[in-house]
Amino acid sequence: MQALMLPYHFSLLGLFALAVLIVIQFLMVDVAMIRAKHVPGMPVTAGHGDFFFRANRAYGNTYEGLGLFLLVTLLCLLSGADAKWTGYGVWLFTAARAAHMTCYYFDLRTARSAAFGVGLIAKLGLLVIAGCALF
Repeated sequence: MQALMLPYHFSLLGLFALAVLIVIQFLMVDVAMIRAKHVPGMPVTAGHGDFFFRANRAYGNTYEGLGLFLLVTLLCLLSGADAKWTGYGVWLFTAARAAHMTCYYFDLRTARSAAFGVGLIAKLGLLVIAGCALF
């Protein structure tokens, strides 16, 4: 199995970086929740002016887009899609999520939307890469 994945080492590094990013987001939400004295299980009702609200939304937004990203990445890996382009797509998505998270934390709404768009383009690109390998 390890030999089969060797061409995708760059992609796997990108997935590892994304996993680290998600752990960081989780910790940020936890710390923000503790600092805000938020009761677990209760809705987050504050607005964009509150850091806990923004950290919680950044974390939730990552999970909203994660399913499609993992699906198209898995399709690339299992179909034998071009390893270089798959890696570029994975890293583009990871960088876009890092930018989105940072922009959400600092309430930079236009830049946050741009970062979201880049992440969407990365997912569509991975879908095309997988499609080219399958058809």
